[in-house]
Amino acid sequence: MKLYNSIGPNPRVVKMFMQEKGIELPMVEVDLMQGENRKEPYLARNPAGQLPALELDDGSYLAEITAICEYLDEKYPGGSLIGTTPEERAETRMWTRRVDLNVCEPLANGFRFSEGLPLFKDRMRCLPEAADGLKAIAQDKLAWFDKLMAGKDYLAGKRMTLADILLFGFLDFGAAVGQPLNPEFKNLGAWFERMKGRASAAATA
Repeated sequence: MKLYNSIGPNPRVVKMFMQEKGIELPMVEVDLMQGENRKEPYLARNPAGQLPALELDDGSYLAEITAICEYLDEKYPGGSLIGTTPEERAETRMWTRRVDLNVCEPLANGFRFSEGLPLFKDRMRCLPEAADGLKAIAQDKLAWFDKLMAGKDYLAGKRMTLADILLFGFLDFGAAVGQPLNPEFKNLGAWFERMKGRASAAATA
């Protein structure tokens, strides 16, 4: 297997997941800034033109970070970051879905439609008029997450999971592009520092 890698929060989530699992794979760098991901031959690997993508041993490809991480979790047993029971796996998927829809999507599009507009305006439909609203939605949902984190170490309680890696990757990215974590969110702030202190976070920064 090999991972098609680039800058950005999505590849970082997969790399941080791999670090936590102790997985090492060869990587192929794709120049996102120059739009290499929007051209052949990369589009033959992932028609969505997004990164990362995982090339499997049989020559097929997997895209979408949740699918890639779940596949790697099953392929490399021991220390599951999804869960070892149906209940744990369901709980992880619930939190991952909440993080993806409520924070990652509005945060990322808020960036693409404003600070990232020069890069993205010719690659996708951009709605600059929606940027402020999307950023506000992400912050509203983070306020909700902050309340849900009361008394917990991680989103799923004592277990650190894919959901935590996903949220951390995007919040760390947000801090670099004008969407920092509100210091009033004390529970999330403490959680963020726990995640930032992990070796996997430093290794993929």
